[in-house]
Amino acid sequence: MSYYNIYLKYKDFDFEKIFHNISPQEVETAIETERQSESQFLALLSPAAENYLEDMAQKAHGLTLRHFGRTIQLYTPMYLSNYCENQCAYCGFNSRNDVARKKLSLEEVEKEAIFISSTGLRHILILTGESLEKSPLEYIKDCVRVLKKYFSSISIEIYALTESEYAQIAAEGVDGLTLYQETYDEVIYDMVHKRGPKKDYLFRLDAPERAAKNSIRNVNIGVLLGLNDWRREIFFMGLHAKYLQDKFYDVEIGASIPRIKPHLGDFKISSDISDKNITQIVTALRIFLPRLGITISTRESPELRENLLPLGITRMSAGSSTKVGGHTIEFHEGLNPSQFEISDTRNVEEIKAMLAAKGYQPVLKDWMQL
Repeated sequence: MSYYNIYLKYKDFDFEKIFHNISPQEVETAIETERQSESQFLALLSPAAENYLEDMAQKAHGLTLRHFGRTIQLYTPMYLSNYCENQCAYCGFNSRNDVARKKLSLEEVEKEAIFISSTGLRHILILTGESLEKSPLEYIKDCVRVLKKYFSSISIEIYALTESEYAQIAAEGVDGLTLYQETYDEVIYDMVHKRGPKKDYLFRLDAPERAAKNSIRNVNIGVLLGLNDWRREIFFMGLHAKYLQDKFYDVEIGASIPRIKPHLGDFKISSDISDKNITQIVTALRIFLPRLGITISTRESPELRENLLPLGITRMSAGSSTKVGGHTIEFHEGLNPSQFEISDTRNVEEIKAMLAAKGYQPVLKDWMQL
């Protein structure tokens, strides 16, 4: 069975009416319950729950301490290539954007690896645009062979793969996948993914499951907040994460909640997301899924990232760059475009110091490939 079958169960729900009719008493019951139902997850996401954020925060904090302690895993992204065949309306790497394109050589990959590993980080997330011509699977494998000399955990955020391809990349040393559905609404998905391989909604939707079946031990999903009503999107993402947790008990399931940030192009967000909304999302996810890993992006401000730490965050990036080779390669202005703007520009040492000051242990390595 695919998660799509669960999605279809709720696809035509009148979410606006459902959220509007949720009472304060239903929110209170959802907070007090030990294991929340899907309808109680809806209650935690409802407008009525906004008046209970303090209660939700206290419960989310307790659950986070119970399941994760005072630890935060640190990683950084490494962009390998910005060549892309997709026309995603919200992305700076959109194939129609007139930007300089760059793909790292293996020598440049190693230079990036040496620099990043010198900070102490041993978890790396590698990213590419979606171009099978410029960044084929063999290129990704070659990069992984270089990177595994320096990192104990390598995650990918690339185009969706087949089961066989996930098995191949896992055999090379990849143990993690980050892949955002962006939006679960099929109509909006088709509208913002105008052309390219990413336009295939179902192939992308089932990719996390294909990865989990084929030796990827850490699977991270997400939506891009701002494309659609956030309450509806987080509900579907939460159900997707629960589906994966229930089906793959030996795989660590996580979620990210990035907001659309300024980028090259003229796409305008359709749904505003406030910091208060983000707080409700994090606490609702933690209460509904106590074992879920939750990543907070450098898209968010330093202040918000720090304020969310006690409420459910388990993983955050440090020393981030969204430019190809951005850790070591300097370009003249405009010749190395970012995928999007970041708000938290602190380096690894600064993030470590902040975490220590708040009583958290920064985890730079928690996995060893044998």
